[in-house]
Amino acid sequence: MTTSSTDYTVYIKPECPNCERTREYFDSKGITYTAVDVTEVPTALEYITDELGYTQAPVVVNNSDDQDHWSGLRRDKLVHAAMTHTAA
Repeated sequence: MTTSSTDYTVYIKPECPNCERTREYFDSKGITYTAVDVTEVPTALEYITDELGYTQAPVVVNNSDDQDHWSGLRRDKLVHAAMTHTAA
């Protein structure tokens, strides 16, 4: 359920500070992403809970490697994403 025209898909929910911090970090590093609000897209919520097994937002999925995903504010993963990002 990822979107391949951007680097990452970030599954978010309203009023989620860690969701905002993740998006702000990606913005500051020029990493493209598609934000999907799981409260508005029931299939997205089903995907992150049933298929990926996460219960905490945000859930971040690397669109070029759907095995690379995580949940919550993971600074280590964000730094790794920035280090491996190549600008378009």
